[in-house]
Amino acid sequence: MHGDAAGQRAGAGRLDAAQLGVEPGERASLVQFSTAFCQPCRATRRILAEVAGMVDGVVHIEVDAERNLDLVRALGIEKTPTVLVLDAGGRIVRRAVGLPRKADVIAALGAAV
Repeated sequence: MHGDAAGQRAGAGRLDAAQLGVEPGERASLVQFSTAFCQPCRATRRILAEVAGMVDGVVHIEVDAERNLDLVRALGIEKTPTVLVLDAGGRIVRRAVGLPRKADVIAALGAAV
């Protein structure tokens, strides 16, 4: 998972509960942008939920990309799954496209907590 300045455009350097539809994690959030027919999104969901369950104060938030087009455009998301790692302040600290490896998610989470 790599840092990405694209997450900073259109005032989207921070994400909050109003944008995400749920409260972000106390320590960090794993935000997954998915679509209904995205096969890798299912595996990504399992990996992120498992990692979030391993660390107190970390939550997995899944965002339906098709229902949140304004946010998708603001963040420059072009493919699903796209995963954003947010720190406690809602700042995007890492971004990855495609099915992540569990070890990479854990390492990326280290940059946020």
